[in-house]
Amino acid sequence: MAKMRKKSDLPQKTCVTCGRPFTWRKKWEKVWDEVRYCSDRCRDTRPKQAQAPGPTGRRSG
Repeated sequence: MAKMRKKSDLPQKTCVTCGRPFTWRKKWEKVWDEVRYCSDRCRDTRPKQAQAPGPTGRRSG
């Protein structure tokens, strides 16, 4: 049986959206390097990237 780790021993990251620290989760085991957000809410409210110009080279609006 695998040894249990204390939560304080798990790796941590800082959420890109809210800036709060979050710890490693088992479901992120294979994609930990790609995880950037602490929750679905932060992922959904992430900063939007600037719009790319349309086919005419002008921005709409």
